Amino acid sequence: MKEVKGKNNQKSNVNKKKNQSTIAKRIASTKIEEKKVEGPNLKELEMDIKEDILHKPPHRKFYLPFYFCLFILLIVLFIGMHLCVPSITLNGDNPLEISYHQSYVESGAKAKWLGKDLTDHIKISGVVDTSKIGTYTISYSVKEGIFEVHQERIVLVVDKKAPSIVLEGDADVNICPNSEFKEIGYQAIDEYDGDLTDKVVVQKKEDSIIYSVKDASGNRISVTRNIHKVDTTSPTITLKGNQTTYLGLDEAYQEPGYTADDNCNGDLTDRVKVTGSVTKGKEGTYTLVYEVADDANNKTKVERKVIVSQRTDPSSGVVKKGVIYLTFDDGPSSVTTGDILNILKEEGVKATFFVTNSGPDYLIKRIFDEGHTIALHTATHNYATVYSSVENYFNDLNTVSNRVKRITGQTSKIIRFPGGSSNTISRNYSVGIMSTLVNEVLSRGYRYYDWNIDSQDAAGANRDQVYRNVTSALSKNKANMVLMHDIKTATRDAIRDIIHYGKENGYTFERIDMDTYMVRQRINN
Repeated sequence: MKEVKGKNNQKSNVNKKKNQSTIAKRIASTKIEEKKVEGPNLKELEMDIKEDILHKPPHRKFYLPFYFCLFILLIVLFIGMHLCVPSITLNGDNPLEISYHQSYVESGAKAKWLGKDLTDHIKISGVVDTSKIGTYTISYSVKEGIFEVHQERIVLVVDKKAPSIVLEGDADVNICPNSEFKEIGYQAIDEYDGDLTDKVVVQKKEDSIIYSVKDASGNRISVTRNIHKVDTTSPTITLKGNQTTYLGLDEAYQEPGYTADDNCNGDLTDRVKVTGSVTKGKEGTYTLVYEVADDANNKTKVERKVIVSQRTDPSSGVVKKGVIYLTFDDGPSSVTTGDILNILKEEGVKATFFVTNSGPDYLIKRIFDEGHTIALHTATHNYATVYSSVENYFNDLNTVSNRVKRITGQTSKIIRFPGGSSNTISRNYSVGIMSTLVNEVLSRGYRYYDWNIDSQDAAGANRDQVYRNVTSALSKNKANMVLMHDIKTATRDAIRDIIHYGKENGYTFERIDMDTYMVRQRINN
C-alpha cells in the first residue's frame, strides 16, 4: 500500500508540476499579447511621420515642375485675354460730384483693342437729373467681335449750398434798458428744401440772438442780431391845434393842449414844460416853447407861434416846395373817415380835414387828438343858403365852427369855401359875393385855402383814376395842395398808394396850419 501511495504521490507531483508549467506558459503568453495590444509610443509615431514628410516627400520631383507650368500657363492666359478684350478708360473723375442745379457735362471715355481706337463705338446710357439730389449711374459699353466690355461712372448730385436767413428789422437793435427784446421776425429759405423758417433754432444770449438752421443735406447757417440796451431816442411832443395860430385883438389865447410820448418811458405829458405867454389885444408874434426830457436825458423841444393881428395877411406864410398837403372835404363819414385815419396813422402822415356838421362827433375828436388839422368847410353845403348873403355865409360858418370848438375846445381859423373861392355857382344867388367874402374872412382873422391838384373823386373818379389824377400832377416846384373827399370810397381805397408814391419819389407830407402859405384860385364872382 505504501508503494501504491508513493506512486500516487509521485504521479500527483508530476501533474502538479505540469499544471504549474502550463500556468506559467499562459501567463507568459498573456504578457506577450498585452505587449502586442499596447503598440508603439504615440509621440514616437508623430515624430516618425514628420520625419517622413520633411525628409522623404513622395513624388517631390513630379510636383514642382507641374505647379511651375500651371503658373506660367495662367499668366499667358491672363495676358492673352487682356490683349484680346477691348478696354474702356473713363475721362474725368469717377465718382463725379456736382452741385444741385449744376449742369451735367458728359466727360466721355476712350476705348482700344489691340491698338485699334474704338472710342467712336462707345455707347453711353444713363440720365443725371440735377434737379434732384441723389446717386446716378452712367454706363459705357463697347463691342468688338465676340468681346463686349462695360464700364460705369457714378455721378453724385449733392447740395452744398447753405440756406439763407433774412432778419426783419435791423441786425443791430437798440432797446430800452428796462425791457426785453421782442422778436421782429425772420425767414429761412433753402434753394433745395424751400421754406425752413419753422426749423430755425433761436438762441437768446444776454446781448445777442443767434438764428441757426440746417437743411436736409446738413448745410448750416447762423445769423446774429446784436441787442443794445440803450435809449437814444428822444421823446415826441404833439401839439393839439395849429402850430401857428392867429388871434384877433379881442381874443384871449387858450392853450389847445399837447401830448408827450417816449419809446421807453411812455406818456411824459406831465413832464412837459411850457414857457412863453401871449398878451391879449397887443399885436405881435408870440412864441410858446414846449420842452420835455426822458429818463436817459434825451430832450425834445417844439414851438408854437401865436400871431395877434386884426387881419390875416394873404401874402404871409411859408411856401414849401415838394410838400404834399392831403386835404379832405365834406366829412367826417362813419363809413370811410375811420379807415382813412387808420391809414394815415400807419403811414405816419398828417393831413387836413375841412369838416361839416355831418358825421359823428367822435371822428372829429379823433382827427384832432391824432394831430391832424381840423379846418372849417360848411355846416350845410347848401349853395343857395351859404351864398345868398354875407350874413348867411358867416352864420353857416359859425355853426360848424361852434361844433368844432364844442368837441375839441379850440377855435379853428382855417377855412375852405364850398366850391372854392373861384366858384361861379354863387352868381346864381348873389353877384360879386365871393369878392366880398374873401376880404371879409381875412379881416376876421381867417385864412382860406383852395387847391392846385384835384383828385376828381367828387366827379365820380374810381380808385385808379383818383390815384392817377393826384400822382400825375405832383411837382417838386410847388406846394402840392390836393383836394379829396373823405366821404368817397375811391379816395379811401387810393390814399395808401398815393402816400407810397409820394414817399418813394422824395415828397414829404404836412398838414395845413396858420403859417402855411395860402394856395388861392382866381376869384370869378
